[in-house]
Amino acid sequence: MKLPTYQEAKTRNPIAYQKEQYKLPRSLASKYAGRTYYLKTYGCQMNEHDSENIKAILEEMGFQEANDYKTADLILLNTCSIRENAHNKAFGMLGRIKHLKESKKDILVGLCGCMAQEESVVNKILSDYPWINFVFGTHNIHHLPEVLEESIKKQQLEIEVFSREGNLIEGMPAHRASNYKAYVNIIYGCDKFCTYCIVPYTRGKQRSRKKEDILQEVRQLVKDGYQEVTLLGQNVNAYGKDLKDGYGLSQLLEDVAKTHIPRIRFVTSHPWDFTDEMIDVIAKYPNIMPSIHLPVQSGSNRILRLMGRRYTKEEYLNLFHKLKQKVPNCTISTDIIVGFPGETKEEFQETIQLAKQCQFDNAFTFIFSKRKGTPAEKLDDPISLKEKQERLQQLNEVVNHYFLKSNQSLIGKIVPVLVEGKSPKKKNQLFGYTDTNKLINFVGDERLIGKIVDVEVTDAKTWSLDGTYHE
Repeated sequence: MKLPTYQEAKTRNPIAYQKEQYKLPRSLASKYAGRTYYLKTYGCQMNEHDSENIKAILEEMGFQEANDYKTADLILLNTCSIRENAHNKAFGMLGRIKHLKESKKDILVGLCGCMAQEESVVNKILSDYPWINFVFGTHNIHHLPEVLEESIKKQQLEIEVFSREGNLIEGMPAHRASNYKAYVNIIYGCDKFCTYCIVPYTRGKQRSRKKEDILQEVRQLVKDGYQEVTLLGQNVNAYGKDLKDGYGLSQLLEDVAKTHIPRIRFVTSHPWDFTDEMIDVIAKYPNIMPSIHLPVQSGSNRILRLMGRRYTKEEYLNLFHKLKQKVPNCTISTDIIVGFPGETKEEFQETIQLAKQCQFDNAFTFIFSKRKGTPAEKLDDPISLKEKQERLQQLNEVVNHYFLKSNQSLIGKIVPVLVEGKSPKKKNQLFGYTDTNKLINFVGDERLIGKIVDVEVTDAKTWSLDGTYHE
């Protein structure tokens, strides 16, 4: 049993890379045929892609997916730790599962993901949730079969949360959520250590996959008919810095573009690592989508320093305007935190002014959430929750105004849309996303699903567009 510690999680030592090829032990192939699993995923795209790997591993072992956790033989929660609300949701779900397990004692229950990498969470599980069967971390997904087997064999809680950060696991199977869009990991971990963020502790040291492995995966996706890849990382812009061979994200983007995959996206970017070379490559290749997620977090330089963001408001705005000027039709989304400890009313107004100046196409806005083990946890926080909620509401009114304005500017224009399926809310309509990552609904034949088609925008709402298909 290997437990996580905050001290170990923050350590950054030089590492020697070793590539391992994933392989399911032959004795476990189809061993659980006839049994079912239910996997609930919380959090970001990295968690979603981890769940695609987890599903594929379980299915290699013979499990089949269940639609309802109440009917499953195995229940697994893939968790997120970015905010307290994510913690509460996962623990709330465990409470419901506990009642089920009291009547169905043979159910296997596991917890994985970012929460599993937190020392305080694992201690809480040991003290309050000892009935869980197994826990494994973000570095240990490839060991899921062994962890599951050990928990069954020993009939006790099995915890495997360790970090072999020099080991890059290739060949992991994936049960992809879409037949047209795919996630491709290019870099794991993060070394930025923003003072409010738990991710460097839960995802570990920054480490890049070899370009050959990434390009091989993309080329296979092209052969399989995929229309779009999203290159994933906690900080994709830092790709290659740890390899020290001069090959970075700008070169990788160019090589991925040359595979002729129709659409390329990448998330998430840190402004500090966004180079002019990257901007030039994005502008050069039409299959690199002109849609950039560029978190700013605050419009106050003092708050940015306290956050450990390593750039100023002025540097962010310079980068923002470069992208707008050099990349045709570029849209920019962002993340903003309100109520960071000690944020004054005047500093909050600086954030409002920046939002008005940038007129973001989308923004994910949050109230500061204290994360145990991070430096910001120790900062004095005199702002009341009521004040924070009022600031969030004021910010949302501003950013929502510009979301609608941006969408309205597209009315009458014909935009390329990757059609993803039937609209879950609009009866007899299809839905898809434009090149600038805007959701659009329109009437069309189901044979269009999986294709990139032209759609004329006929109406605009804050969060979506309506359109008419053009043959």
